[in-house]
Amino acid sequence: MQTERAYLEDLHNIVGEGNVREATDGDAVGGVTASLVVEPGSVEEISAVMKLAHNEGLAVSPRGGGTKTDLGAPPRSADLVLDMGRMDEIIEHVPGDQVVRVQAGVRLETLQEKLAEADQMLALDPPERGATVGGVVAANASGPRRFRYGTVRDLIIGITVVLADGTVAKAGGKVVKNVAGYDLGKLFTGSLGTLGVIADCNFRLHPRPESARTVAVEVDTPQAAQDAAQTIVHSQVEATAIELHWDGETKLVSVLLESIPGGIEAKEERARFLLEPFGEVRTLSDEEGDNLGPLDPPGTGPEDVAVKISAPPAELAAALESVIDAAERRGVTARFTGHAGTGVTFAGLSGGEGALVEVVQEVRNIRTRRGGSVVVRSAPQSFKEKLDVWGPAGDYGGLLRRVKEKFDPGYAMNPGRFVGGL
Repeated sequence: MQTERAYLEDLHNIVGEGNVREATDGDAVGGVTASLVVEPGSVEEISAVMKLAHNEGLAVSPRGGGTKTDLGAPPRSADLVLDMGRMDEIIEHVPGDQVVRVQAGVRLETLQEKLAEADQMLALDPPERGATVGGVVAANASGPRRFRYGTVRDLIIGITVVLADGTVAKAGGKVVKNVAGYDLGKLFTGSLGTLGVIADCNFRLHPRPESARTVAVEVDTPQAAQDAAQTIVHSQVEATAIELHWDGETKLVSVLLESIPGGIEAKEERARFLLEPFGEVRTLSDEEGDNLGPLDPPGTGPEDVAVKISAPPAELAAALESVIDAAERRGVTARFTGHAGTGVTFAGLSGGEGALVEVVQEVRNIRTRRGGSVVVRSAPQSFKEKLDVWGPAGDYGGLLRRVKEKFDPGYAMNPGRFVGGL
């Protein structure tokens, strides 16, 4: 093993001296600060950096836009932050085939702007501003449109990754029908940088909607929110998104409708009719609709705790009530947003740390018994020391470990950040 000075020179030779710098507190991953930040500019440079890190026994944390650096447990160690900011090329866009291939460091907003020129879009809309394509894949991030279009796993059709030892692996292709090796894309989706480095991705695209309306109903109770959402889910309205907004005086279920100009009024009329039994219904202005979503998950204050609750959509009321009840008994304030049509609810919790730990643990116990999960998305470091942010791995814990040891047997990629300490 070389000294840091020796491998620093090697890194300069690989990516250029101007693309290596000392890490600062702003580069911390889960509160852990690495030694160096390295910015590769090609797949070949990523591979060379990873080979060097493998030979030197260095722990590596890939980074896109840095919007998810607090997600997961703190890594046990971090020597290099591999910043993908230079990998920002849209490699190929074939409008006729509705596919695109992009490097991992492309900002999602930049990609959407480019695709809009061809009246197309990548149907992913996570709330984090500045997220990169690779980061979105690594975190399996999604937003309201997941109700209609699915998540990353439904849209990714090819991927190039660099493994911990520098091996470059590819799977899938650039046409939708080519699914050879597609499992590799699924495997790296949501892996949070613990299996390797995502270098580029291929996606299937969709036409941009020509017209949109957002219809919202004011609800009084969690049960009314669930019933309103389920009514739209099981209707012929074909909503793009069904969202929950529950914060203080605001208690809404909103329905995003998209269609051709000649068909949007009929969809709006039908949605309003279906929602009327549950409360006051109104069609939101474009400004109101934009302000409703996609929203940042609640609970973004420095001492707040934000959790993601996964449960069947038909159990939305039970999920909300379990949090509200546990919070009220401990003097904790709870706010919610969520994808009411797909069973994902985000809760933001404010209160004393001991009370917050108890609330999350109680709700997790309830939801886990019912086959759901509660994941802590963001929290102070002291909170994470008291409670596992991921919760129990369950029956798939052994499988996760076998996959980790296959792709990263040395536990060099974000060690300890993922489920079960992987």
